Amino acid sequence: MTSHVLQFTELSDRDRKAVAPIPKLAEGDHLELRIRREGGQLQTLSLPASAFAPVEALLDHLLRGKRVAVLTEDQELSPTDASTILGISRPLVVLRMDRGDLPFRYVGKHRRAKLKDVLALKAKLDARQKSLDALAEDTEDLIVNHGL
Repeated sequence: MTSHVLQFTELSDRDRKAVAPIPKLAEGDHLELRIRREGGQLQTLSLPASAFAPVEALLDHLLRGKRVAVLTEDQELSPTDASTILGISRPLVVLRMDRGDLPFRYVGKHRRAKLKDVLALKAKLDARQKSLDALAEDTEDLIVNHGL
């Protein structure tokens, strides 16, 4: 069974060009979402200040041509979905689960990991990769500049 938890969305080039750049929201600003229903009726939804940052980030990413998906922190992901976020293969995600690097639970026969745990592992893997890149750079510098 295929999981469809991660549903990425992006704007077409035409849609991105049709939208004017959105100015940064400032303290005291109010965020309202206007919806024009198919029948022409207009509905306005006022959003609290705590929603400013995520809405701003979502729109910014969409307008820059990025693909986005909105998930909750406790959303459970399949190994396939986790592999998409982590940028590693599904078998490597399962190996990480088996080694205890990524907490998970079984739903029937299927493994599920929480998004917050996947993101924590991603931060750990990204930090490790950054350290490895720095080490490689230092090694290259030693070889080039010091003949080692």
